[in-house]
Amino acid sequence: MGKRIFDFTLSLIALLIFSPIFVVTSLIIRIKIGSPIVFKQERPGLKGRPFHVYKFRSMTDQRDTQGELLPDNLRLTSFGKIIRKLSLDELPQLWNVLKGDMSFVGPRPLLIHYMELYDKSQMKRHDVRPGITGWAQVNGRNTISWEQKFEYDVWYVENQSFWLDMKILFMTVLKVFKSEGVSQDGHATMTQFKGNSTSRRS
Repeated sequence: MGKRIFDFTLSLIALLIFSPIFVVTSLIIRIKIGSPIVFKQERPGLKGRPFHVYKFRSMTDQRDTQGELLPDNLRLTSFGKIIRKLSLDELPQLWNVLKGDMSFVGPRPLLIHYMELYDKSQMKRHDVRPGITGWAQVNGRNTISWEQKFEYDVWYVENQSFWLDMKILFMTVLKVFKSEGVSQDGHATMTQFKGNSTSRRS
């Protein structure tokens, strides 16, 4: 309950403080990329329950001759790279936190279909609300392997505390200023998760 009160209060304050940035970013996206300004996608949340996560749009809808979307790194615009580098694309998730879909700190919400690829241990990441930032994000973000990322997520679930959350938030601010771990080489973010490299499911 204490964490939820903290999330609600801080997200409300942050939405008010960052409202000018919301307006300016929205206008630039509308001019440079077009509509919609906000990208919405269904992700699994607490206990695996689906919700819609919100992010500022950073990619175009360019398609190939067969009508399929081009790879992310080809659709990512120059302005999109800037807002991702500064993590401004994540700002609309403050609304997710205010609503209770997400927390400030927790495992990042991934794609729905990834859940069927998790082993029993990795499923623990859904024992808490997903977060805007997390232990994996401050320990490599998109430059570490999927297995490492899940290990960090599970470790957080098993060791979460108020002071750990404060540490992660502080480390996140430093990471944003340094623009560390934004993407893997050759990818807009990182490669897709296709299952564990070794069979550990139970």
